[in-house]
Amino acid sequence: MAGGGKKPKGGGSLLRAGNEGEARVTNLELFFDLVYVFAITQISHFLLAHHGIAALAEGLVIFAAIWWAWVYTTWAANWADPERLPVRIMLLLAMLASLVMAVATPQAFGEHGMLFVSAYLAIQIGRSSFLAVVMSRSGHEVARTMQRIVMYFLASGCLWIAGALAHHPETRLLWWAAALLIEYSGPSTGYRIPFGAGVPPSDWRISGGHMAERCSLFVIIALGEGIVVTGATFAGQEFTLPNSSAFVAAFAGSALMWWIYFDVGAQRGAELIEHHPEPGRIARSAYTYLHMPIVVGIIGSAVGDEMLLAHPGGQAEPALVLAVCGGTGIYLLGVGLFKRFANPFRTFPMSHRFGLALLIALAACGMFAHPPALAFGWAAVGILAAVSLWEWLSFHGGLVERLGPRLGPLGRYLQRRAVQAEANRARRFGSPGD
Repeated sequence: MAGGGKKPKGGGSLLRAGNEGEARVTNLELFFDLVYVFAITQISHFLLAHHGIAALAEGLVIFAAIWWAWVYTTWAANWADPERLPVRIMLLLAMLASLVMAVATPQAFGEHGMLFVSAYLAIQIGRSSFLAVVMSRSGHEVARTMQRIVMYFLASGCLWIAGALAHHPETRLLWWAAALLIEYSGPSTGYRIPFGAGVPPSDWRISGGHMAERCSLFVIIALGEGIVVTGATFAGQEFTLPNSSAFVAAFAGSALMWWIYFDVGAQRGAELIEHHPEPGRIARSAYTYLHMPIVVGIIGSAVGDEMLLAHPGGQAEPALVLAVCGGTGIYLLGVGLFKRFANPFRTFPMSHRFGLALLIALAACGMFAHPPALAFGWAAVGILAAVSLWEWLSFHGGLVERLGPRLGPLGRYLQRRAVQAEANRARRFGSPGD
């Protein structure tokens, strides 16, 4: 995931050549991502079938492993050239192992624990070892860092296997959480090893545009999984008014989530990483770590949508409240932190604070008042719509200038924010525009 220094030597290198900012997402990478649509669907089904704190912890561990396998492969494809045959074969083998891992997900804490672990370790150790060899042969200074990454996965692999051999799910959960703790500490510590210094983020030379596009595509994958689940569930129901209303609410929620992330956040994040002198630092913080709660929130919301579609005429039960408000809240928190990292003010968006406050109130109402499930679902959609509208008015200055005088104090506040945002953006990136 890290590295820098010399360019690959010779024309026979399997690494991407040329300017680091020109790497593009290839068709093979898009093909690879299709497996993760299925993997996220498997996580959603796991959470629907297993309720409670223990099941939630297990689902988070499964997600953390799946995300880590995907994001490390994304870093690898940022370095290696998917158009070269050996790299193509490596990615296809990683794709096959990812599919096996996804198949084993529902019973990862049951009878398929060793299958899940075997597939996961095959992806992480196999891909990292391949890249370490390729970089060593190309004379790339990052080869030593890749060797450290292999050492991290070998160390955590012992804990993964110990967990798979454990008979009790609680014990397995502890072993696997410890393994993930080792792995997730790698990028933040610069892959520090005993008697050795870590690798500074300034040495992590990557294509920022490629990383931003890949993570944006994963957000679309997660949102698309929700759309698939919504359509499949509704297709098996009668076209009654409550069912149809729940279907529209689920679709509207997914569309608004897309709007909140892609209208401003994705573009500004891409601009930041493309213009930053240390794109590896941004990729580590904004994309490797901060995109995790974004995807977790989408998965939680998709679980809530399926619960709502299953019983639109009932009352808001605690499981529905937690899935809808928890998933939406984690999503807004994750996107807000990502935007805080990317915006010129380095502040958490006020619109997202407002949305989180409303979600807390809605959750309290759902837990104690038990409103109709359909009304509860639409209230969550309304909160997402309010956040979207707030941001639209804040960042699209022409609309704010036209509507500002009609909105009173709120309009004047939004006008000031729009002017400040534009000035800071121009100063930071050297170009005008939204």
